[in-house]
Amino acid sequence: MNRLALTLVIIGAVNWGLIGIFGFDLVAWLFGGQLSVVSRIIYTLVGLAGLWALSFFGRREPAAHKPS
Repeated sequence: MNRLALTLVIIGAVNWGLIGIFGFDLVAWLFGGQLSVVSRIIYTLVGLAGLWALSFFGRREPAAHKPS
């Protein structure tokens, strides 16, 4: 679940970067506009993934395994 969330957050970050730099919404372009059903589903999934990714801040990193 974490990898899926991270992938969706990266997609959202790339899309926002394209919007900010070039004024180009890749998701809307690929799926028929910002108001198309598919685009709205993707935007929703990216938003939910971002909320899920907030939980990463409260997690502890696993201890590094040192070979003996």
